[in-house]
Amino acid sequence: MAGGGFVSSGQVGNYEGRVTGFVIIACLVAATGGLIFGYDIGISGGVTSMDEFLEKFFPQVYKKMKNDSGDSNQYCKFQNHLLTLFTSSLYLAALIASFFASATTRALGRKVSMTIGGVIFLIGALLNGAAQNILMLIIGRILLGIGIGYANQSVPVYLSEMAPPKLRGALNIGFQMATTIGIFGANLINYGTAKMQHNGWRVSLGLAGVPAVIMTVGSIFLPDTPNSLIERGKNEKAREMLQKIRGTPNVDEEYNDLLDASEAAKEVEHPWRNIMERKYRPQLVITCLIPFFQQLTGINVIMFYAPVLFKTLGFGDDAALMSAVVSGLVNVFATTVSIFSVDRFGRRALFLEGGLQMIIAQIGVGVLIGSVFGVSGEGSFSKGLGNLALILICVYVAAFAWSWGPLGWLVPSEIFPLEIRSAGQSINVSINMFFTFIIAQLFLSMLCHMKFGLFFFFGGWVVIMTTFVYFFVPETKNVPIEEMNRVWKNHWFWGQYIPDDAVGLANHHHKVEV
Repeated sequence: MAGGGFVSSGQVGNYEGRVTGFVIIACLVAATGGLIFGYDIGISGGVTSMDEFLEKFFPQVYKKMKNDSGDSNQYCKFQNHLLTLFTSSLYLAALIASFFASATTRALGRKVSMTIGGVIFLIGALLNGAAQNILMLIIGRILLGIGIGYANQSVPVYLSEMAPPKLRGALNIGFQMATTIGIFGANLINYGTAKMQHNGWRVSLGLAGVPAVIMTVGSIFLPDTPNSLIERGKNEKAREMLQKIRGTPNVDEEYNDLLDASEAAKEVEHPWRNIMERKYRPQLVITCLIPFFQQLTGINVIMFYAPVLFKTLGFGDDAALMSAVVSGLVNVFATTVSIFSVDRFGRRALFLEGGLQMIIAQIGVGVLIGSVFGVSGEGSFSKGLGNLALILICVYVAAFAWSWGPLGWLVPSEIFPLEIRSAGQSINVSINMFFTFIIAQLFLSMLCHMKFGLFFFFGGWVVIMTTFVYFFVPETKNVPIEEMNRVWKNHWFWGQYIPDDAVGLANHHHKVEV
């Protein structure tokens, strides 16, 4: 998903120190960057299903929706490219902004990137809340996208660098957790504002300013990470910060490792060229396919367009928004399951179980919608069948939230060696945003043309990706990054790409995490 994470695996080097309150508070404040991403994902679907919003900006969609004559086709009533551009323009802006953000994050530090992202997002939220025409609306969305591009780039890196190794996984999924809480909060707000006589949509869009203010003000008071200070030549400050966040003056071992890591990273002049080398083929293939597959689970269709989807399926206004609240709540709880199980059961077990559960739920939804609406798109759900559709969608959302949701970010970020990690993370973020844009832009047209078959279409992709994981994604739990080459070398397929000396080289690398 919808949501970002940069998680280093493997606890290497038993550094001295304890988990300080200072570091926990810093990580919790930084994780609020996930709130703006989640709030935005959750809010747009509810707003685009509100009558007053549609009447003002998309009168054709509004007329089509209100046309309740017998020949109305449920599948096509929301089809409008400008309407989908309202949702999808943000992800194109986020994709472009993430490239600028990575340069800012390196040159000025993580917290400056977070502050910039928060301020731009705030301006976008105010512009959307005050929008008088489509142009203001789209410009506001683009500014929100730039803010999200900056947040998705800097927050996960910040969390990785501040968190002590033994808490890194849990604190990092904190970003995904904040994203799901943002989605749920947005669904609740939409449910409330839809009952307002006038300007409910303005309140929904404008309230995006609240998480933006929390993130902006929080980031101003955040300390810089030791890694970022070293990267900018402030070595003495970095040592002091390390002592503060680890709660001990004895930080020499970790400090020296960070210095070595920084030196090693500076020596790599062409990470983009290096990543194309044959020996990095397994990592490159997996980091391209996992974000691609993550979007083709169809999850963002549910997250962006839940109220629109439920309305299309014949739910009333209230029921559609309430159903979105229910699926949002399921999303939050299932993400919690992932936090507690990912290091215990491993990545593969969650991927495979989640994939199987999603396939069953999608086939169920497709059959149900097909039996009620057929190909003509005429008909409506009875209360019982409507509830069954909602249950199946919740089963699907839960499966995604403890498998492809967090793991789609975690796995690509933990398989790269230091020398190509920055390039690998950029590829992961940009492919994710690009396909989020494509799916958001095409979904309502696909629903109109493919009808109930759309769920079989996404289900088919889940079959392909689950098969891919089974054969080509090795288990990476508890494997230190430096020893990852052994995992590839022992793999039945990827082993042929790893030169024999590369496994030995693992021990040359300083045992460092950045």
